[in-house]
Amino acid sequence: MEQLFDYNIFLIGFMGAGKSTVAKYLNKTYGMKVIEMDRMIAEQEGMSIPEIFRTHGEEYFRKLETSLLVGMKNQSNTVVSCGGGVPMREENVSAMKKNGRVVLLDAKPETILERVKDSHDRPLLENHKDVEYIAELMEKRRPKYEAAADIRIATDGRSASEICEDMIRQLKKEVR
Repeated sequence: MEQLFDYNIFLIGFMGAGKSTVAKYLNKTYGMKVIEMDRMIAEQEGMSIPEIFRTHGEEYFRKLETSLLVGMKNQSNTVVSCGGGVPMREENVSAMKKNGRVVLLDAKPETILERVKDSHDRPLLENHKDVEYIAELMEKRRPKYEAAADIRIATDGRSASEICEDMIRQLKKEVR
C-alpha cells in the first residue's frame, strides 16, 4: 500500500470530537500507523489516566504527553490521536509542527456531550456532563487549538469517511 503522507498527522480537538474514530479509519483504510496518546501513556505507566491524575497529578501527566510527542521525530505516516490538553502546551505544539501536520477536529458542545455522556475515563468531565460546562471548557481551549492547527475539520453529523476525505483533500492542497 502506498504511503499516504511522508509526515505524521496529529489529531487535536476536544474530547469526543472524533480523534480516535478518525485515527482508526485512517489505519484501516490507508494503513497508517496509529498512536493513541492516552492509551500509550496508560500502558507505559501501568495505570489508567484517572489513576495517573490521582496518583501523580496533572502536571506529571502533561510531561508524559510532551515526551511522547518529542520522541516521534523519526516517524512518518503515523496518525496520532492527541489527548484534549496536548495543544495547551507550547512545547507540544512545536514538537507536533516539527514532525507533521496538526488537524483540529471540531464539534459543537451538544455533539460532544452526546458522544461522551456514557464514558467515565475523562477526569476533567466526570462530574460536569452538561453543555454549558463543555462549552465553557471548549471556549477556554479554542485559541490554543486554533493557533496549533494547520487545518480545521468539522465533525458534527459526518461519517469517519467524510471527515477523512475532507481532511486528506485539505492536506494535499496545503503545500508546506
